[in-house]
Amino acid sequence: MNTIEDNLNQRIGARIRIERESRGWSLSDLAERAGVSRAMIHKIERGESSPTAALLARLSGAFSISMSTLIARAEIQEGKLLRFADQPVWHDPQSHYLRRHVSPRGELPVDLVQIELPAGSDIPMPASAYAMARQLIWVQQGELLFMEGETAHRMQAGDCLELGPPNDCRFINDSGHICVYLVVRLNLPLS
Repeated sequence: MNTIEDNLNQRIGARIRIERESRGWSLSDLAERAGVSRAMIHKIERGESSPTAALLARLSGAFSISMSTLIARAEIQEGKLLRFADQPVWHDPQSHYLRRHVSPRGELPVDLVQIELPAGSDIPMPASAYAMARQLIWVQQGELLFMEGETAHRMQAGDCLELGPPNDCRFINDSGHICVYLVVRLNLPLS
């Protein structure tokens, strides 16, 4: 990993600690809510371990925020223009998927994220990661099998899907080629 990615992983770990502490939760509280070991959370918070996409989804779900929101909060960039070179990029050390946060961190309640999903990838996301949001998935390149609960959506380049109510999901690339898709997330206000 390069130093930019190392730095992002350290900021993500610090942000997880901030989210946990702001709720008054101990490591054990977060571990129980996320279904992740206390030791793993401790290593991530200290920057000693790089979290996987599945693990970040579980942690962000425990906080009732999306993985996009968690990673965006780890970034210090604010403003209306987010240049390509400054867009936070995160690699999942397990699946090697690449996640690029495209939208600037501003006042709009929208997150735009580009994902490069390698061939053979299967990334689960718990329903809790989709609480308080509406989302679209727009395939840019390749093929994506998106499992929304028990419903399978086989998508090709150009296809766009509006997600229904929060449900356990899986992003699957069962083709032999990379899949690139955008996730557009509209964050709903807390009631």
